[in-house]
Amino acid sequence: MSNPVMRRALRRATAQIRYVRPVPPGAATGLVRAVYAQMERDFGMLAPPVALHSAAAGPLAASWAMLRESLLVQGQAGRAAKEAVAEAVSIGNACPYCVAVHGAVLGGLDHRDDAEAIGADRLDSVTDPALRDLAAWARSSGLREPTQRSELPFPADRLPEIGGVVVTFQYLNRMVTVFCEDSPLPGVLPAPVAGRMLKVLGKFLRPNALGALDPGAATGLLAEAGGSGPSEPGGSPGDLGWAAGNQVISDAFARAAAAIDAAGAGAASQQARDLVTAELAGWSGQPAGLSRSWVDDALSGLSEADRPAGRLAMLIAFAPHQVLAADIEDYRRDGRSDSDVIGLASWASLTAARRVGSWLAPAARGTTP
Repeated sequence: MSNPVMRRALRRATAQIRYVRPVPPGAATGLVRAVYAQMERDFGMLAPPVALHSAAAGPLAASWAMLRESLLVQGQAGRAAKEAVAEAVSIGNACPYCVAVHGAVLGGLDHRDDAEAIGADRLDSVTDPALRDLAAWARSSGLREPTQRSELPFPADRLPEIGGVVVTFQYLNRMVTVFCEDSPLPGVLPAPVAGRMLKVLGKFLRPNALGALDPGAATGLLAEAGGSGPSEPGGSPGDLGWAAGNQVISDAFARAAAAIDAAGAGAASQQARDLVTAELAGWSGQPAGLSRSWVDDALSGLSEADRPAGRLAMLIAFAPHQVLAADIEDYRRDGRSDSDVIGLASWASLTAARRVGSWLAPAARGTTP
């Protein structure tokens, strides 16, 4: 399959996005157009997990900056290692869409058997010892205690790159679970055909995965950070300590956090956002209850007006699989737009991902806060 044909097919995959209407490539202008162009050039496709943000230009640029500067830019950690982390984090979060895409890329980088083992959650069957240890660590990175107790399975100076991939996929997995189908391929395809298509996808993305990108190109799409929570020297929020030592990644994530914080402020009241932040402060990665009674209990202190936003944000942060169409509709009842939906969802997703990221730096230092 030629690259133009594959690229057109992948552009049409945005039709599987639900609850919001992404900006079509032909109608994109300004910042959205700039992000689309850079994404197709550097990643090889208009990726639906990023394109779903396009109703809100700030979160769109932020999600792309995090993905590009952590996963795609070459650094000390190899692309195969970072794809293994992306796939393993996605297994931990039960995000089959991201497992399929990043397993396909890892397979296209000549690690097909190991990609299949990670995708099947059979980490003991991964034959490459370095990938096996890395995948096991990434698989449990969403749980505070194992993350802080275990030693890093890679040199500490690679934490900004690897940690960036962890935080990016803790974020994207939540967004994808809410807004995308379970597979990047049409659901009507028989399993054998879908498997072959994913192999084609891996081969299609291989040249981009092996290419060299200039660090920081996506960062320039975002305004300089300022005021995005408690900061450390240099202006980065304190929960981005894992990025210390890599100025490009630190800057990218600080700017992304600022953009998404601004979008969240316009999408929900301070009271609703304070509830989510307070609940996350005591969270260690444990799953929410199987029923949704836990969220009703958490919302008891909010006003009736704030509860639709509070409910949606809490579900996305803690249990994105429990989000229902009715939750989106309830939030929209007072005139909220697609931009507001993405603003609130991106804020809740990144706030939870930043909480996970805050556990990574202590692991590198060998200390527990």
